[in-house]
Amino acid sequence: MPVRGIKLSIQYSKIMAVTVKANLGKTKYYTEVTAGENTIITDEPIDKGGQNKGLNPMEILATSLASCTAATLRMYIERKEWDVENINVEVELENFPLTKRAVFKRDISFDGILDDEQCKRLHTIADACPVHKILTNDIEILTKFS
Repeated sequence: MPVRGIKLSIQYSKIMAVTVKANLGKTKYYTEVTAGENTIITDEPIDKGGQNKGLNPMEILATSLASCTAATLRMYIERKEWDVENINVEVELENFPLTKRAVFKRDISFDGILDDEQCKRLHTIADACPVHKILTNDIEILTKFS
């Protein structure tokens, strides 16, 4: 009598997906990047051959963490109805290509009155921002040419 097994199926759920398109003509590194109806310009500094007309890709990466952290904290603070006027997030990105390591240094400050327990909770919330989670997870980049 044959043994019947149980077939297990693992599906990866896509919680969030975005599509960004970059278009670079012959204008050195001046690149138009669109996401939906929004457009930004990225560029390289003059000393690297660019025109310095926009943030460079490393700055955009650090910007993603800074802005996501600030927005995530603001959502939580509003839900808790805490009195915080401004959330300031500064991110420094250090890249070490030879050791295949990057370090994001994030400094967060608030204009408002928060006690130690609230600050401790906000530290946990900052680490829960979606970009932080992506950057601390395994990352896979799939490339195709069309």
